[in-house]
Amino acid sequence: MYEAMSDVSGRILSSEVSDFIGKTVKLKGWVRIRRDHGKLIFFDLRDKNGLIQVVANSNTSPEAYKAARELRPEYAIEVVGSVNKRPEGTINKDLASGSVEVEASQIKILAKADTLPFDTGAEKLNLELPTLLDYRSLTLRHPSISEIFKVQEEVVRSFRNVSEDLGCTEIFVPTISSSATEGGAEVFKLKYYDYDAYLTQSPQLYKQIMVGVFERVYTISHAYRAEPSVTTRHLSEVVQLDVEIGFIDSFGDLLDALETVGTSIIKDTAQKCGEILSSFGAQKPLIPTKVPRLTLKEAQDIIYKFSKGERDVRGEQDLNATDEKLICDWAKKEKKSDFVTITHYPTKKRAFYTMPEPNNPEISLSYDLLFKGMELASGSQRVNDYEKLLAIMKERKLNPDNFSMYLQAFKYAIPPEGGFSFGLERLTMKLLELENVREASLFPRDMERVDERFSVSK
Repeated sequence: MYEAMSDVSGRILSSEVSDFIGKTVKLKGWVRIRRDHGKLIFFDLRDKNGLIQVVANSNTSPEAYKAARELRPEYAIEVVGSVNKRPEGTINKDLASGSVEVEASQIKILAKADTLPFDTGAEKLNLELPTLLDYRSLTLRHPSISEIFKVQEEVVRSFRNVSEDLGCTEIFVPTISSSATEGGAEVFKLKYYDYDAYLTQSPQLYKQIMVGVFERVYTISHAYRAEPSVTTRHLSEVVQLDVEIGFIDSFGDLLDALETVGTSIIKDTAQKCGEILSSFGAQKPLIPTKVPRLTLKEAQDIIYKFSKGERDVRGEQDLNATDEKLICDWAKKEKKSDFVTITHYPTKKRAFYTMPEPNNPEISLSYDLLFKGMELASGSQRVNDYEKLLAIMKERKLNPDNFSMYLQAFKYAIPPEGGFSFGLERLTMKLLELENVREASLFPRDMERVDERFSVSK
């Protein structure tokens, strides 16, 4: 047994406490909630791995009890105490460490917290989204919020694993560009020393250049869209998970890769974070052996029939949010799949580098992967011929001089290639069935917020 705090060698985490029954341990963390029961004070200590119950007994450790009376939620503290099994009737089966508790012999306050603006002791934070984001540094500490980003971590880990299984090399691309990636006005223009530059809309041009180096690449990058949109599914800054593959033999190669990456991410994350998904009430994803594939026209015909004629979008240039939900409802019912791939969108609705269908240049070799009613990924086979790229740029009134480095790569031969991009926040949102994509962003940026909400006067 250790007699003084300074003699205790090494801190352990809440997840390890069960391995130290009958021994004295040192813990560090934050007070989540305190409960007073006469001569006993109980409090939950939160650390990076979870929660552990600590008890201070006025009879056996009066100094620890005295210190415990000062504790408030979110105080950062250090505790030394003995690990005991909880009595049978007090075991918390919902907590990983719920079969044990630590009886404190010493408590040291490391940092004090102000009075909290709301109760953080509840199992879920029932706050309106603006409040949830206004107090982001505090609400992120709550287990029901921080668990979102443990899931997100697993999404990224799975994306890296499956991309490397495809033979891709990880690359790191800039977020300041000399031109707008896809043309158009939805870019953030900035002053770069004495020059004009832009925040990149995507890593697209750079990952295509890198196909000429590594053949197959993937990247995790930030992208910026100056879209005048405040919806539950759009952000001004997002994290993209991108893959680009060279030396493809067919359009089907890209669809296979897209669906492999998408289903692998969802399957792996759902397996490793199953308890978290259950705590959010998210249904287990339906992952088919073969993802159903539909052209845009086929999807529109199905939507018309599936809605019994109530929704007719035949001939439209794209699917909107309602259409995406309907076609996913169809896939779930008819194909037992939460995924569906939609292909062959109109060429004019896609970026300049998108390859037109050889037999019908009005239609492109493009695709979206939908999951649980929402587009998760988008991509295409690319135009890899230098002269054709030049012609398309001129047709769309894009200045080739603004894309000189990009075009340089094609001037010196880029093979047949294509790729796709997933939105990390959307993917996390749909996995956990969150209501708003902002919940899946640590510090969301949109038209109304950069950390703090913009005032009306601005």
